[in-house]
Amino acid sequence: MELNNLTAISPIDGRYRKQVNHLANYFSEFALIKYRVFVEIEYFLFLSDKKFFKLTSKQKLQLKAIAEDFSLADAQKIKDIELITNHDVKAVEYFIKEQFEKIGIESLKEWVHFGLTSQDINNTSIPLSWKHCMELDYLPAVANLQQNLHQLATAWKNISLLARTHGQPASPTVLGKEIMVFVERIANQIQLFSYIPYAAKFGGATGNFNAHHIAFPDKDWVKLGNEFVDKYLGLQRMQFTTQIEHYDNLAAHCDSIKRINTILIDLCRDIWTYISMDYFKQKTKEGEVGSSAMPHKVNPIDFENAEGNLGIANALFEHFSAKLPISRLQRDLTDSTVLRNLGVPIAHTLLAVKSLEKGLGKLLLNEAKMEADLENNWAVVAEAIQTILRRENYPNPYEALKGLTRGKHSIDKKAIHSFIETLAVSDVLKAELKQITPSNYVGIVAAF
Repeated sequence: MELNNLTAISPIDGRYRKQVNHLANYFSEFALIKYRVFVEIEYFLFLSDKKFFKLTSKQKLQLKAIAEDFSLADAQKIKDIELITNHDVKAVEYFIKEQFEKIGIESLKEWVHFGLTSQDINNTSIPLSWKHCMELDYLPAVANLQQNLHQLATAWKNISLLARTHGQPASPTVLGKEIMVFVERIANQIQLFSYIPYAAKFGGATGNFNAHHIAFPDKDWVKLGNEFVDKYLGLQRMQFTTQIEHYDNLAAHCDSIKRINTILIDLCRDIWTYISMDYFKQKTKEGEVGSSAMPHKVNPIDFENAEGNLGIANALFEHFSAKLPISRLQRDLTDSTVLRNLGVPIAHTLLAVKSLEKGLGKLLLNEAKMEADLENNWAVVAEAIQTILRRENYPNPYEALKGLTRGKHSIDKKAIHSFIETLAVSDVLKAELKQITPSNYVGIVAAF
């Protein structure tokens, strides 16, 4: 069956392809090959810069063009070579050597991949593509969502809301502040994420520059390796490695994204619950159907879709962070097949972010319902009254309010004010207590 959006096994490459196809720039087979070619070319140019051999300015530009102008046709050539070599990185090396013949530097072709093993290329190419995705797509998407939430929080900063702890009515709060909870949590996790370096491995077959050192024992290959990885690629070279990178930092990235996703799941469930409580209505679109059987339904599908995608993403991130840092002795191949799936949880995560933003854009505040719930729960001001009575050294105020309100369903404004009238306090204090309502007993929060 021919592969297209309808026949793809994965919904990432099928149903949702249009929404995440830009991720192919980082995580497709084409992207991996392109990044490998880029690293090989950069390493060759680095050796030239370090006077191992000479290149003219024109030749350097021609070499850079091999990576910059890399096409699907070029990738296919490499895949054709791989059919013979049965080794993907060796196929890249042979492809580059063929290009050398075209630009007249075939005498230098044995400097391609000099002293390296395939993981020197993979464990720089993959971290580099990961870094680009994080900096150009993932982090901006999460930051934009955070800003969207901040704008909603600001718009709702004066909306009183009946809080619920353990699912029961509790001291009132402010809707904007409840949204700011998520703004702050996301901001904190983005900051933690930014502290994690993008680590790379570059050191030969088992990490000791064996081949490099035996060929040029007078060169400081550790220093050269650090310079190449840090300055030419913009990654951080790990100093003591086996054949592969530790993946500890990549695992930390996965854990960090998983934690952000968990926060977003919490947000999805809260908004879903507010919708179910009728605190939010949702904008409708002409022609859309909420239920195949119930015409009135406007379901919170965007938040449900986001929650589902975040769950799938977290399951994969959990596996990545648990598996990737483990490799038998100097290496086994289990990391390779796992790394090829790096783009899958990112795709599910970004789908979730898009769904969340879509859902947030549909929300319509139902202030009347919020006000009604507050008015129907006057018992929540009991905390305020007993606290002021404590201030006045009134005897057993907590117990008095507990007897009035706990488990009662008929506590309204009249009942509260009648109770206040029975208190042996001054008229001034009674007036102060009567000023308290469920709508204004919302405390204070930091500016936002």
